Amino acid sequence: MTAAAALTAGLLTTAPLGNTATAAATATGNTATVFYYTKTHNWSTYNLHWAPDGGSWTTVPGAAMERACTDWVKKTVDLGSATGLRATFNNGSGTWDNNSGKNYALGTGVVTVKDGVVGSADPCGATIPAPSASTSASPAPSPSGSTPPPAGNSATVFYSTAVVGWSVVNLYYAPAGGAWTAVPGIGMEAACPGWFKRTVDLGSAATMAATFNNRLGTWDNNNGSNYVVPKGVSIVQNGKVTANAADPCVGVTPDTTPPSVPTAVNATTTDTSIVLTWEPSTDDTKVTAYQVTRTGGTKGASVVTVGSTVYSDAGLEPRTVYTYTVKALDAAGNVSAASAAAVATTGEAPPPAKAGEMIGTDPRKDPIYFVLTARFNDGDSSNNRGGSQDVRSGNAANSDPMFRGDFKGLVQKLDYIKALGFSAVWITPVVLNRSDYDYHGYHGWDFYRVDPRLESAGASYQDLINAAHAKGMKIYQDVVYNHSSRWGAKGLFVPTVYGVRDAQWFWYYDEKRDGFEYDGLTIDSKTGKSYYNGDLWSTAQPAGQTCVGWGTPTQYKSPEGYTIYNCQWPSPTSGMFPARYYHQCWIGNWEGEDSRSCWLHDDLADFDTESAPVQNHLIGAYNKYIDMGVDGFRVDTAVHVPRVTWNRRFLPAIQQRVTQDWGPEKAQNFFVFGEVGAFVNDKWNRGSVNHSAQFFTWKERKEYAAADVQAALDQYNHEEQLGPGNQPTSTNAFLTGNTYHAPDHSKFSGMNIIDMRMHMNFGDAHNAFFNGKDSDDSTNDATYNVVYVDSHDFGPNKSSTRYSGGTDAWAENMALMWTFRGIPTLYYGSEIEFQAGKQIDCGPSCPLATTGRAYYGEKIAGNVTAGDFSVVSSADGAVATTLQQPLVKQLQRLNQIRRAIPALQMGQYSTEGVQGGGMSFKRRYTDAATGVDSFALVSVTDAATFTGIPNGTYKDAVSGDVKVVTNGTMAVAAPGKGNMRVYVLDLGGKNAAPGKIGADGPYLK
Repeated sequence: MTAAAALTAGLLTTAPLGNTATAAATATGNTATVFYYTKTHNWSTYNLHWAPDGGSWTTVPGAAMERACTDWVKKTVDLGSATGLRATFNNGSGTWDNNSGKNYALGTGVVTVKDGVVGSADPCGATIPAPSASTSASPAPSPSGSTPPPAGNSATVFYSTAVVGWSVVNLYYAPAGGAWTAVPGIGMEAACPGWFKRTVDLGSAATMAATFNNRLGTWDNNNGSNYVVPKGVSIVQNGKVTANAADPCVGVTPDTTPPSVPTAVNATTTDTSIVLTWEPSTDDTKVTAYQVTRTGGTKGASVVTVGSTVYSDAGLEPRTVYTYTVKALDAAGNVSAASAAAVATTGEAPPPAKAGEMIGTDPRKDPIYFVLTARFNDGDSSNNRGGSQDVRSGNAANSDPMFRGDFKGLVQKLDYIKALGFSAVWITPVVLNRSDYDYHGYHGWDFYRVDPRLESAGASYQDLINAAHAKGMKIYQDVVYNHSSRWGAKGLFVPTVYGVRDAQWFWYYDEKRDGFEYDGLTIDSKTGKSYYNGDLWSTAQPAGQTCVGWGTPTQYKSPEGYTIYNCQWPSPTSGMFPARYYHQCWIGNWEGEDSRSCWLHDDLADFDTESAPVQNHLIGAYNKYIDMGVDGFRVDTAVHVPRVTWNRRFLPAIQQRVTQDWGPEKAQNFFVFGEVGAFVNDKWNRGSVNHSAQFFTWKERKEYAAADVQAALDQYNHEEQLGPGNQPTSTNAFLTGNTYHAPDHSKFSGMNIIDMRMHMNFGDAHNAFFNGKDSDDSTNDATYNVVYVDSHDFGPNKSSTRYSGGTDAWAENMALMWTFRGIPTLYYGSEIEFQAGKQIDCGPSCPLATTGRAYYGEKIAGNVTAGDFSVVSSADGAVATTLQQPLVKQLQRLNQIRRAIPALQMGQYSTEGVQGGGMSFKRRYTDAATGVDSFALVSVTDAATFTGIPNGTYKDAVSGDVKVVTNGTMAVAAPGKGNMRVYVLDLGGKNAAPGKIGADGPYLK
């Protein structure tokens, strides 16, 4: 088996092909001294099986390692001209540590591997001489690990990790008047729990400047001032240096007590994957990790170190018995005895998912549940990724990586969503993203590839679509046409930026890896982070890169205080992005023409959407997802693309592909709804029609220039000059008296909209109702409006926090949304007021757990089966508790009522003849082809009197009350906040009034 194949299989068991003598050559170039921690393995023999980067592997089992000091063995190897090596370790008898199948990627110099963590501290405690022009390495430790006496003044520094929580600490320092060490500095050794130490030679200097880092890019540099550490013994704790300090580890009793044995080890199988879980161990200090040993199959044994009580083992052999045991580790290296064995047998490898087919029914029938996929539910921990901001954001401290939820987790909870009563799921963008903080999906880099951080074996995107369709549920995919990631779009244009791995920026730029292709998933074991940008930067300006001022320092500083260089970050004005693909300016006026032709943010490289290559690239990408059977697109940042471009290029392309795939009848129900960010209470966004949501529901009214760029300018100027008073109007949402009429969609653009005006006014349901009505005559057909209270971006009134109006107000908002025109939509967790009042988004400046994008899986843990929409057949665990909450009961019944009354789904409405001043209206839907005729009188919260209505018998769907109208008038008493009355006219036969629907709840009764 080749090394590449071994990595794929998860275990390296035989010698790689090719020359195996490379590692045995006499040292002539770079070297690496590899230390391996033995206390948690207790093997009798330790071998290093390795290959220099770009070179061949040693012969299995590799080179024997020698004792270095207590609990450590080591081996020094010659790398030749290579700057790193790939490595695995074994006991010579078939048990391997190969970093969970990824192999370890190690650098030059001193490298340590301890329980899966790569570091750079000499664990056997040599003193480092003062840096000078001739000093390039540390003296070798003595065999016993003792420290040789320093040549001059020495400083022994203890660093406290109680606040920072680092498991690896480097000391980056310079003696007074001397040079700094090479970045990232020298490793410090664990002295006792919570303390690391290092002794260094200062030569003739009496002090040194010092900073500390975790080798992963997080620094403690005393808020930019550096620490001044004198000779002698000092401690650095909580930002302060204490000189002539006592050794903080004196008197600390060594921890020799191992953790308790892990219990309740359980292995469950899905296809060729096994998920292992167990109960946490206890320890007199702290359990730091668990060691999982797997035996079985033809690959031999493996040992993996993990930080949680869940381990996902994928890509195993089919129909094979595997046995697992688990040991617990603590900070002192104590290891528990092995747990009782858990045994599982794999099944068959999952077949590729078959292509789906869109459902194709009227989208107004389907209430929408909106999930931020990466934050909803985690079905496969092996694809979790924290990214470069994991520590800085505080996510790492919460064991809450930004990419946590996935398609497998969503498939597992489709029954939860169905039990709430929703039949459509809107998911955030699925394309492969690329940025420092890209879990949300709006930083697309490869538009033709689904992000691997969302997929699993047997749970691809196609599998999700198919699983939803099997339950009668639709998938609406969030799509972005306006922009790509800051790193461009693969297959169209990817920029090369200036980068340098110097003392400030080494942590940010990945080392170069020949042949590497970004996938968001691959971990660089040298840093422990996702391999992210090694193929994107260059210190020398490459041929063809036209960025101006390449690599010259600017006056700007990064958040860390580091110098920013020209061409280091994407910018529209630097010449980095070609005008053929990208716009060349920053937005200056959000209600001006430049909002459609300039960049919003440096993380969002703004496509020139009037460019044919860009149009073809995006149309081709999104055709792929139409082919998979998605049921609609939610269009991000739609306002930032000219309407004429939507009408000429993108919307016709969608319709053409859907029609080609699924036929004209289904094509008319492919649901496209756009985000037009009009965050004001005006009917027309500050008087600008081009920036108002309803404007995008209309076709063009005149022909423009053939060239798309000129047409966009002409359309903008023409419509702005016409102004709000000269825009088309529609009666498609309105009854004529009490009569439904066939809507006229001949001027419909093909794009429906998110109802931004109701959204902005949902601080009070009455305000939302009256403002929504006011905009309906300027929308092509407001019965298709997507209506929500809050989202992953904003709360009402452009609030930066999730809605916190209280349970009564939520119940009232829901009652209005589920009965008024439009499609009711709920952001995940609102059914239990999840994270109410919390800031929705703060980027990486605060933990996701404290925001409106927190992980939801803990609230829906357990099992749930939906017997039908709004019907729970069975539930246990946390999800059972969630399903008992008052707003859940409100939702379930609202969905039952709406699903049973066509007028509430697709009907036109009128307030003519409705008195009382509250949220009351008439709705009717008629379909001659099917014989459906549904007429309902609705009053939410308030009392109302309906006049001029048809005589007949009316039955309330909420209370079951029956009223017979003989004089065209009905009076309805105020049902109360959160309650409502829906009196349906009994027309007999298939149009008989249903009477009371569902059981009374906390509000609907």
